[in-house]
Amino acid sequence: MANAFFSDLLTTISERGRTLLRRAGSSDAGQDTDGLVQLCNALLSGRGEASGTAMARDVLDLYQELDATQRHAFFEALVRDFGPDREKLAQAVEKWRAQPDDEDASSLHFASEPRRQELIRRLNRAPGGTGDLVSMRADLLGMMKGHNDLAALDRDVVHLLSSWFNRGFLVLRRIDWSTPANILEKIIRYEAVHEISDWDDLRRRIDPVDRRCYAFFHPALVDEPLIFVEVALTETIPGAIAPLLAVDRQHLPIEKARTAVFYSISNTQRGLGGISFGSFLIKQVVEELRRETPKLDTFVTLSPVPGFMQWLKQDKDVPLSDDDREILKRLDDPKWFEHPEITAQLRGVLEPLAAYYFLKARTPKGRMIDSVARFHLGNGARLERINWLGDLSPKGMRESAGIMVNYLYRLDDIEKNHEAYANDGEVVASSAVKKLIKGEGRRLLDMRLS
Repeated sequence: MANAFFSDLLTTISERGRTLLRRAGSSDAGQDTDGLVQLCNALLSGRGEASGTAMARDVLDLYQELDATQRHAFFEALVRDFGPDREKLAQAVEKWRAQPDDEDASSLHFASEPRRQELIRRLNRAPGGTGDLVSMRADLLGMMKGHNDLAALDRDVVHLLSSWFNRGFLVLRRIDWSTPANILEKIIRYEAVHEISDWDDLRRRIDPVDRRCYAFFHPALVDEPLIFVEVALTETIPGAIAPLLAVDRQHLPIEKARTAVFYSISNTQRGLGGISFGSFLIKQVVEELRRETPKLDTFVTLSPVPGFMQWLKQDKDVPLSDDDREILKRLDDPKWFEHPEITAQLRGVLEPLAAYYFLKARTPKGRMIDSVARFHLGNGARLERINWLGDLSPKGMRESAGIMVNYLYRLDDIEKNHEAYANDGEVVASSAVKKLIKGEGRRLLDMRLS
């Protein structure tokens, strides 16, 4: 109710502001990019709250009417024409050089702020402004490739969005069958790991006693989940996704559950890319589950390996012998996993390669290749197990030859694991994973790693 009241108040202010603008004869700044830039300058120069709120709404509305080319031109204008006030910045620099105290340092900080940051703040005051800015940033991300000049604008947008979407503003809500239908529909639409086929499929994932779903929400985006996680409560650590999603599976009585399995984590807002909520989500969900079901003692993921096959096909440094390459040609048969002899041969090659992929393979910049691995290891998890043929779906076979992994969140070790990964790039892994790469039956990998 408080959010609705605040939203209605902003709308009222905005409408009154539009009336003021019409009286002043300044409501039509034009439909093209130049007109939009002029309106942005007017928004920055104005001081009236009502007219400013209305003008901000007009800027956002006019932006929606631009085509892709015009939007790109608008972003370039924000980079070119809405940077710091150079005269004020030069004065602040000279003053700090002459007398470098804390007050002058503060003045230098504020003088160096680009004008576009204040513009974005004022746009955020419009009714629905936060959501529109998130969508605008999604457009910006789509135009970044090959346009390094837009990076400065993106940094400014991310700086502000990171403040507005920090953990203190996020609200954790459980998603169940009583959740409003418009939110449930978005869970179906946004699911990015294991597609939800229909409403019955959704109900199987959120309604049974041994299933959970949680999402983070923000007060400015009331009915928009920002990120959500699907959880299965099981007796032991699973190695395959199909039994968890089976239509005819037997529900586990809650008193028998000992393991919480995070099997799908989906970010929903592309415009919030690079602003991480996942670590907070997992940690808070763990606390919720422990409070609700104290007998739970194991918290793991069942995760995809989305970059494995692409690495295997494109990276020239993949450690393969000629015999290995011949065996890998068997992957061209879409039904290879139905043949036990072929499956055994491929397993002997692919499992050690998967261990190498996680423990040794890196990008030219020294980062782990797999984005899911970076996420969980950066959050303090341990690479616990590599699961052969864990995902036989077309997507799973295409991306990872069916391989899935478990990341274990051992609460006493999370901080230590996080520090090892963040400071030294160390991948904390179980002995079972390390054995795969030590060359038991894999002479070539031993040679490459010695």
